Amino acid sequence: MADGFFALDADWTVAYANEQGRRILRSAMSDGAVGPGESVEGRNLWDSIPGSTETEFHEQYHRAMETQEPVSFDSYYEPLDTWFEARVFPSESGLSVYLRDVTEQRELERRQRESLRAIQRLYAVSSDHERSFEEKVEAILTLGCEYLDVPNGFLTRIADGTQHVEVSHAEHPLLQPGKSCPLDEAYCKRTIERDDLLTVVNASEEGWTGDPAYETFGLETYIGGKVEVDGERYGTLCFAATTPRGEPFTDTQRTFVELLTRWVSYELERQRAAARLERERDRLEQFASVVSHDLRNPLTAARGRLDLLADETDSEHVEPIERSLSRMETLIEDLLTLAREGNDVDDPKPVDLAALARDAWETTDDGDGTLSVTVDEFEILADEARLRQLLENLFRNSVEHGSTGSGTESADGVEHGGEGVTITVGATASGDGFYVADDGEGIPESEREEVFETGYTTTSDGTGFGLNIVAEIVDAHGWSVRAVESAEGGARFEITGVDPA
Repeated sequence: MADGFFALDADWTVAYANEQGRRILRSAMSDGAVGPGESVEGRNLWDSIPGSTETEFHEQYHRAMETQEPVSFDSYYEPLDTWFEARVFPSESGLSVYLRDVTEQRELERRQRESLRAIQRLYAVSSDHERSFEEKVEAILTLGCEYLDVPNGFLTRIADGTQHVEVSHAEHPLLQPGKSCPLDEAYCKRTIERDDLLTVVNASEEGWTGDPAYETFGLETYIGGKVEVDGERYGTLCFAATTPRGEPFTDTQRTFVELLTRWVSYELERQRAAARLERERDRLEQFASVVSHDLRNPLTAARGRLDLLADETDSEHVEPIERSLSRMETLIEDLLTLAREGNDVDDPKPVDLAALARDAWETTDDGDGTLSVTVDEFEILADEARLRQLLENLFRNSVEHGSTGSGTESADGVEHGGEGVTITVGATASGDGFYVADDGEGIPESEREEVFETGYTTTSDGTGFGLNIVAEIVDAHGWSVRAVESAEGGARFEITGVDPA
């Protein structure tokens, strides 16, 4: 659209106006002020336009004349419901005024601001850990109703040919939580048949008259999308009104509703996964109880009998039985540890890795091995008890290939044993973790991914749980672990993603 232009003389009389300028001025002037043939020339601007002396146009035009300097401004003119961008150029004989209708631009900017606020509010709701799922859904339905300017927002669940309203923010009596109806009588029947959103802006003019859904609910405006959980249909998320909408839903509004349906789908999937984890945790607790009570009790009784037998005889069978009972005890302890280590670490504390490594070594059957700690102080955030378990298991894994014995720490900070394996604990070069390395036999490259799996072992008396427990502890902290070759050709376990204290 061309700019409107008109010229005013020093007495504020319209001297000239182009076609667009005449149209704007005629629209603003009172009926009696417009001349023959709807001309505007020769008319005093302020006398011809009611209330014009109270507007920003009056103020800015006078400022331009008084200062003889150009002015530019945007202003809303309420009688015409229009935003104008005005550019005014003064001269001694009057003003040259250019007016551009920027209403559409301002409306677009307003919608963009509303969309941004809506997205910001959605983020605030979705990231609020204090709210339950139902409270979050109710909040986003309220937000959606405000953003789309409709009174009804609702989440449905569809099962056995019936629509159930699960959560809603609605005025409509049939869209309250707990209400249900046959799917054939619901707008959602068409919604779930589509890959994209179903939108209706004037149902009575779009062929809905006579449809069971229209007869039941009387909705003239509707926008809704299907909600899926793990690839399966759950229901729909919808917004609606009983009055027609004056204009189609914008692309931004459609995108917003699609975003809401995906968020609800994600939250429902997360809830389902959390429920599965809870059931698995319950089964693990039950398993741990069985292992702890039903297996330990007979094992304790067997060991007691074995001690009595050892006192009464020097039979060659006593030692093999002792080894078998010890292996069973180790297996039970590993199983219980594995069951306990499944929970995430929610409140890590500062831990001195160097000091903890030395303490863990003291309680490890070191197999005539040697421990070297290459850092004096290295504090990380961790659960100290579980980190100690991780170190003990890695130490035990290394010394399984050495001989039995005990190590002592000398002034150089290294605990010396006999001719067994040497284990080194230090910080990674990147500084985001630590490693435990040895100079033992190492791990074949083809097996380095398998070593963390349950049951993996290369010894006849191994339980196959040691490194799996390490992996579980690492996962519980949100860290990563990998097995590589050490500088001496042995095994090196690198734990990364560790936060410093």
